[in-house]
Amino acid sequence: MTAAAHAVPAHAPAAKPPPFLAADVGGTHVRVARAQASQDPAHPVQLLEYRKFRNADYAGLSAILQAFIADGERPAHCVVATAGYAREDGTVITANVPWPLSARQIEADLGLEAVYIVNDFEAVAYAAAQVDASGVLQLTGPATAPRGPTLVVGPGTGLGAAVWIPTAQGAVVLATEAGQPTLAVSTELEMAIVRQMQRELAHVSVEHALSGPGLMNLYRALCAIEGQPAVLATPDAITAAAVSNQDVLARQSLEVFCGLLGSTIGDMALQYGAHGGVYLAGGILPQIREFLLNSTFVSRYLNKGPMREALERIPVKVVEHGQLGVIGAASWYLGRTDAF
Repeated sequence: MTAAAHAVPAHAPAAKPPPFLAADVGGTHVRVARAQASQDPAHPVQLLEYRKFRNADYAGLSAILQAFIADGERPAHCVVATAGYAREDGTVITANVPWPLSARQIEADLGLEAVYIVNDFEAVAYAAAQVDASGVLQLTGPATAPRGPTLVVGPGTGLGAAVWIPTAQGAVVLATEAGQPTLAVSTELEMAIVRQMQRELAHVSVEHALSGPGLMNLYRALCAIEGQPAVLATPDAITAAAVSNQDVLARQSLEVFCGLLGSTIGDMALQYGAHGGVYLAGGILPQIREFLLNSTFVSRYLNKGPMREALERIPVKVVEHGQLGVIGAASWYLGRTDAF
């Protein structure tokens, strides 16, 4: 038999790439998908199956992944996006995930060949360009911007941020711990809130105000300042009461939250040179769309003295895509030449 006898006909379809697992681990939920590379350059990730799990119902990530796989086909590889700092040994430094994470442990528990762990907002940054226009809410700036560094920020269980940077060799993403620096405030009320928070916290970080738990901190501080009992017990309850205008202190808390968010995002856009735009991708933001639009977010974002003109040229959009973290993790995986 000659070598020519083994040649693949020109019309034969290309072999489908093998599917893999992609997971986005948050403080409250884990989203898992069976994914594979698509044939669409604009949307390179295809999700074959997708589920959302509640962290409190499982002993760890391995149990969640096992429940997702169940009796189905077991992929060889898995990529996990999670809040925190991924060490080279496959473990994670994080304050927002309820159980330890270890790539090597997950490999052993599930019998996988390789598990990769990436910062959650580093992953989201890889996915931001894949969000359709219908999936965003424009807050300020032009509809489009020149190709350039793009900032992705999200207040959720914590506050995550990453910068997508185009280069001649392809895009790279800078993961950050932007939620950990000291919170900067501007108004007398914000200063009073920080002083109140300092009674319990030696270091008041950005995410101590700009996150779900951060909104709770703002509300409790305001209640203490006003000498009122803190009757609302969850960020969702505060948000609902604020949006429906049923609680004065809840509404004031959310107003402070939006103002601080605008000011902080403006600082970050300047610090990272985010000429390509800003995407806000946090779990709390889709719940307060109209409130955010009518808040001081934009005025505080632009209030940077002579740099206002530069910020006016940067689009700021809220991304509303529940699968963004999973798609980003999968995109990160597909971009690694050594991941196959």
